[in-house]
Amino acid sequence: MTDARLYCRASGGTFSWGKGMDDKRIAFLASDSDAAQSALADLVGRYPNTPASEADAIVALGGDGFMLRVMHDYKDANKPIYGMNRGSVGFMMNAYTPDDLPARLSRAEPVTLRPLVMTATTVSGETEEAIAINDVSLFREIQQAAKIKITVDDIVRLEELICDGVLLCTPAGSTAYNLSAHGPIVPIASDVLCLTPISAFRPRRWRGAILPNNARVRFEILEDQKRPVSACADAHEVRDVVSVEVSLDMTTNLTMLFDPEHDLEERILSEQFAS
Repeated sequence: MTDARLYCRASGGTFSWGKGMDDKRIAFLASDSDAAQSALADLVGRYPNTPASEADAIVALGGDGFMLRVMHDYKDANKPIYGMNRGSVGFMMNAYTPDDLPARLSRAEPVTLRPLVMTATTVSGETEEAIAINDVSLFREIQQAAKIKITVDDIVRLEELICDGVLLCTPAGSTAYNLSAHGPIVPIASDVLCLTPISAFRPRRWRGAILPNNARVRFEILEDQKRPVSACADAHEVRDVVSVEVSLDMTTNLTMLFDPEHDLEERILSEQFAS
């Protein structure tokens, strides 16, 4: 076998597996589900399991939610992550096959993602920052609709959106909650962000917007005491916000590995024609 290398745009260089196919250092991580734990036991019985801090690549066993958690946990580690589906939908995961894993990793193709960075200010004046690989979502906390002012690049685009909420998502997140909220699906390589309302009441016919990926979006909560709102960057929630600023983090790159036959671009394209 020849030396197998994977180009990684996250580092601007290559990840080299070395000349031997069996000397890859792989870290196996699994969700708590029975299926994921069973797969973990099978794989560590076949291949050496290296601590994630010393590994060349991470294999994540679970569903899309677990994949997101692993990407968050290791966002600064500069390691490619190869997911195998032991969950439900598995949109971000490869098929689970324990055989010939080193060869599969050598053939895998990298996809680089950039996350959103959220800066949320609460009614008490505290500020929290978090990243989102899929989306930053704002939600009403009580039965009353939220009232939100939306500014893009210092220009007020909506003086008042009355809604259950609103979200800003990356192309990777366009097939997640954004899709459920009737937002557009965009190709993974698109240099855009999707701004999508959640159950908008006024303006009744506003369906959202597609923004350039360098846009800076600010959400201001109107009547924040009467109509409290929370903000979520993926799974990280901040309650009782008064303002939320979101932009793409151009300094952070996350690398996922996919089997050539997985073709993430094709799966995203196919979602647009799904019934």
